[in-house]
Amino acid sequence: MGVGRRMKKQGPPPLLNDSQISSIKKRKAAGLENSFSEKKRKVSRDSLKSLPAKKAVNGSEIHGSKYSPNVSLSNSRKKQAFKSKKPTRIRSEEAISVDDISDDDAADLFNGASTEREISRNDAEGDLSLDGDDLQDDFLDSGTSVVDSDPEHEVARFSDDETDSNAEEKLTAANIEGLSRKLESAQEEEEAEAQLELEEAALQTNIVDDLADTLDAETGTKTSRPQLAPDLQLLRARMTDIVRVLDNFSARQETGRSRSSYISQLISDICLYYGYSNFLAEKLFDLFSPSEAFAFFESNETPRPMVIRTNTLRTSRRSLAQSLINRGVTLEPVGKWSKVGLQVFESQVPLGATPEYLAGQYILQAASSFLPVMALAPHEGERILDMAAAPGGKTTYMAALMKNTGCIFANDSNKARAKGLIGNIHRLGAKNTIVCNHDAREFPKVIGGFDRVLLDAPCSGTGVIAKDPSVKTNKTEKDFMRLPHLQKQLLLAAIDSVDHSSKTGGYVVYSTCSVTVEENEQVVQYALSKRPNVRLVETGLSFGVEGFKSYKGKQFDSRMMMTRRYYPHKYNVDGFFVSKFKKIGPSPRGTLVGIQDGPNGVVGHGPDSETEDKRPVEVDGRLEEEEDAFGGFDDEEDEKYIERRRRSWFRRKGINPKAVRRGDHPG
Repeated sequence: MGVGRRMKKQGPPPLLNDSQISSIKKRKAAGLENSFSEKKRKVSRDSLKSLPAKKAVNGSEIHGSKYSPNVSLSNSRKKQAFKSKKPTRIRSEEAISVDDISDDDAADLFNGASTEREISRNDAEGDLSLDGDDLQDDFLDSGTSVVDSDPEHEVARFSDDETDSNAEEKLTAANIEGLSRKLESAQEEEEAEAQLELEEAALQTNIVDDLADTLDAETGTKTSRPQLAPDLQLLRARMTDIVRVLDNFSARQETGRSRSSYISQLISDICLYYGYSNFLAEKLFDLFSPSEAFAFFESNETPRPMVIRTNTLRTSRRSLAQSLINRGVTLEPVGKWSKVGLQVFESQVPLGATPEYLAGQYILQAASSFLPVMALAPHEGERILDMAAAPGGKTTYMAALMKNTGCIFANDSNKARAKGLIGNIHRLGAKNTIVCNHDAREFPKVIGGFDRVLLDAPCSGTGVIAKDPSVKTNKTEKDFMRLPHLQKQLLLAAIDSVDHSSKTGGYVVYSTCSVTVEENEQVVQYALSKRPNVRLVETGLSFGVEGFKSYKGKQFDSRMMMTRRYYPHKYNVDGFFVSKFKKIGPSPRGTLVGIQDGPNGVVGHGPDSETEDKRPVEVDGRLEEEEDAFGGFDDEEDEKYIERRRRSWFRRKGINPKAVRRGDHPG
């Protein structure tokens, strides 16, 4: 295709350099908002030559005119020049002579405007040309002043965020560097104020902690270097190093540093890293060696595996496992020690809403909750008391072991929790269970003579911190005085509720979900001292750590090693304690039963609450008879009523009473 006539006539357009391109972009950006008209001012080459020659900024002269970078633009030009985000700075590198300036150079010099013709603006703004008289106003030495007719005068700004009060000073090449330094200093002051406010807020909200607390090797005192946030990696590394030193203290200790200083530092780091109160951290730390204590605190940060217990009243473990596997559940047996437990690793369905769950084929139950029932080992046909039964996992497990025979009294002092207990009993199909709502300490008075009693006592929950992290901070020394007192009363009541003459039973199981000695070994020792008719026996559990025989100078019964402790870092189950008693005789007179009538008829408990066993005691092979307060019974008179009742029953059955031998029972 050939060259068009227009191209031949006009020729190709001139090439654009970088300065022209930037000038065009600035004009377009500035001219799209508002359109206005300005006066046309012309400047001629002669008017430029008529101006006296003066030295330029760099010391050279401009013949016929003065060209300086310190040009103060007129109001109309300033409005266009400072609409761009960055002000333009014009520099003169060498002396410029008017004779040497061509038309194109002059156009470039004055932002594309010719000295002979009008300075072309965009279509919206009109054309602007400089007049000789007006040009003098743009130079510093000019004595004239020109008032622009445009009423909308906009002051130059360094940024969009700058207010009018901050932009009063005009921007020139001479002061641009100073203004830049001023802006930088103002920015530095703002940053310093922001940092100061942040530090003050951190101090007020206790964000600053003593992460950098260290022990001075010479004085043994803490030196604090406050920081805004704890360095968890530094804390963990320091705890690991201290544990390594304490494991072999004689070989790895620092010179002049005692073992107690290491332990104090380790407990402080544990409190900071894991979020324990200092009181509880010390109590739990004293139960283990340093390395084992560190493992115990670490295991409490991860949840225990989800475990379900198969309800053998409804199904078998094999068929239940197959049904759940078909629903996308990944599971396996919880261990060789249990025949009904299944450990769930992954499930694509909610385990609390499957058809198998609603049908009562299984219940969500922690593996450690199997242990007290396994230790109690209830037999078919026995009378069992569960003193704290809610939510019903242990009760329904006993019902399954007894195959719905015998009778289970499921008691819970909390009426709201008893409702959930009833729901689980119905769902799992336990038909031999009676639910009652009594204070468990009343049971020797309410009903007794049980073959076996299970007491899973309320406790501080230091074994289930993974489930309830609030235990880390909400347990105080008062709790560890109040709870053991309640547990001692409950255990004495449980012992007194058992029938020592039971052919198959006479056992009491005491368990807690706590690992502290105050709630476990000390409570057991108290019961042994107050009830000489009981003794500790083996729990029958195949695993577990033996209980403490001594702790902090306190000596316990030699049979205390028959009790069992369970820790999350050893067996991956909740922390638990299990002990088993065998009642070998009746409670002697004057011993504690844990019940007394307090003021206003309220049942109280304490060392003064004494009552005696009301069951008959054999003396020389005969039962000791006590005179009844109401005169007793007349056996001869009672015989007449019994015989009359017997004859009446035979007549209703159509049998002649005279044909039946005397003494035969009507049934």
